[in-house]
Amino acid sequence: MPERPRPRRRRGRVSAWLAVLALLAAPVAVAGAAYIAFAPGDDPFASPPVTLAVDSSSAAASQPSAQATPDAPEEPREPAPLIEGEPVPSIPLGRVDAFRIDLRKPPRAGLVFDLDTGEVLWRRRPLRVVSIASLTKIMTALVTVDRSEPDDPVRITPAALRYEGSAIGLLPEGRRVRLETLLNGLLIVSGNDAAIALAVHVSGTHRRFVALMNRRAREWGLDCTHFVSAHGLEDGNRSCARDLAVLTRLAMAEPRIRRIARRRQVAFHFPIKGGKLYLTGHNPLMRLGYPGAVGLKTGYTDSAGRCFVGVARRDGRRLGVVLLNSRDPAKHAPKLLDAGFAEG
Repeated sequence: MPERPRPRRRRGRVSAWLAVLALLAAPVAVAGAAYIAFAPGDDPFASPPVTLAVDSSSAAASQPSAQATPDAPEEPREPAPLIEGEPVPSIPLGRVDAFRIDLRKPPRAGLVFDLDTGEVLWRRRPLRVVSIASLTKIMTALVTVDRSEPDDPVRITPAALRYEGSAIGLLPEGRRVRLETLLNGLLIVSGNDAAIALAVHVSGTHRRFVALMNRRAREWGLDCTHFVSAHGLEDGNRSCARDLAVLTRLAMAEPRIRRIARRRQVAFHFPIKGGKLYLTGHNPLMRLGYPGAVGLKTGYTDSAGRCFVGVARRDGRRLGVVLLNSRDPAKHAPKLLDAGFAEG
């Protein structure tokens, strides 16, 4: 029996696809741009944000430097951050909740509170100690701001480049980056590399910085809270909804943190040849265009689940929501905040 002829390989089709891919990649190569998509492992309940460094003569020149949420005018100036010796803002749990609400598949723990008075409007297991993932970075930001200036040059050490999960991703080893740029990367895109770089800059080593974080937690009476890193990937970073509400009040009283937290997007000159750095955040309230959203932080690990601290301002009133291990922060947070504002 004659041998059946073998089917021809479709080399032409493969070559065509390779040509298309090459054409798509060509503009990036010509412009000298560097592009990186963030790993979604830190905050997967929003689309992964993107960091882009492009030649300053290209589209970067027209990119807005920062973008806030609609219906969120600039806030009035507030007191300086809490320093040693000043009273710690409290979150009293003794009162009856102002409202009840039915949440389908509720979070493992949560809280709705007034940022200015500390009044608790709704709670769910507010003292349950759980993993908090990148909500850790609220404390990282507070310690950094307390011990730094915005224009401090931060040298990027090899330690900052040994990270996992979300990151700025373009930090140049051995070069110096403006501290406030890294602080934006810490809070907007949850940069684990930024957390390590800031920790080493402030305390000399990551380990000493974490010890400082824990000392602050003790001084502020955060009995649920303990840290083992400045970024929060480990299960050992633990807290509760009440303690996170206290940290939120402290963070939103600090002008440097408050300015960053209200941004959806920001661009910086960056020490890459002819480059700019774009940061786009994954705050679900801001992505949804929730009226008055002004902060604050997302977080995720497999053990912690989806975690979120949100802040919104409406009619002169500021409310915060803490969600720990929530199935859907993008649904839970607006629903809880709407109920809180309705009680005003």
